[in-house]
Amino acid sequence: MAGGRLVGLARWPVKSLGGEALAAARLDWRGLGGDRAYALLDRREGRDGRWLTVRQAPGMLAWSAAYPDALDDRLDPADPPPPTLRGPDGRVWGWDDPGLERALADDLGLAVRRHRDLGGQQDLRASVLVTTEASRRAVADALGRPVELRRFRTNLHLELDAPPFAEQRWEGGRLQVGEVTLDLLNPCARCVIPTRDPDDLSRWPELLRWLHRRNGGLFGVNARVVTAGRVRAGDPVAVTEPLLPAAPRPATDWDVAPRGALGGSSLAPQWVMGVS
Repeated sequence: MAGGRLVGLARWPVKSLGGEALAAARLDWRGLGGDRAYALLDRREGRDGRWLTVRQAPGMLAWSAAYPDALDDRLDPADPPPPTLRGPDGRVWGWDDPGLERALADDLGLAVRRHRDLGGQQDLRASVLVTTEASRRAVADALGRPVELRRFRTNLHLELDAPPFAEQRWEGGRLQVGEVTLDLLNPCARCVIPTRDPDDLSRWPELLRWLHRRNGGLFGVNARVVTAGRVRAGDPVAVTEPLLPAAPRPATDWDVAPRGALGGSSLAPQWVMGVS
């Protein structure tokens, strides 16, 4: 068992755009209510209908999205309202504004169309990304500079009585946050998206290199809701680790692995690459 509290809560209404910090939220089988219920689709020939992410259009990071009226846990996961978007010039657009697609295309240099999917459009369908403060702090201390959670697009951030990267051994366990219960799935393998600064879009490639060199490219753990309910910042948290060990994973320095065992290329195939 590991215990602690929920110290951070966020959702990302439009996939790959900036999101909003919350004081409380409702979770159900879809994940955190309203998370990635909206997305931009690529309209280019040969890619029409695919999700558009920061990998194709880094400028998406300069846009942000939020639900109106600070809904927090009053948002119904089954029917989130249209979000509002804020562009890099500070102009605010309604999701249904007829000029939004043109404004996005002009800024991103790509034709887009809007899409709504109430089932959620996480890279791992209907999931929640969980991170821990011990792991975030370990990365920041090792690299000698702040590491913002916005880079990783976490949903639930936990302060626990557990060492850095303990979450990589939780696959098959359970997480209790307030009145919500989640099954703990696989560690999250990170892609290049966290290397982009969410404010000025500058690159920090050493972040990803360090994660691969020292931690198998992993940061955070995916989870899926099994008991729906509400959570609030400050809620107590309890982790029940699996009865059986998780499947083999890349060795890390945090396991006191020999130097020759480190590497980021041997990711198990079921691990989801990145979160956008």
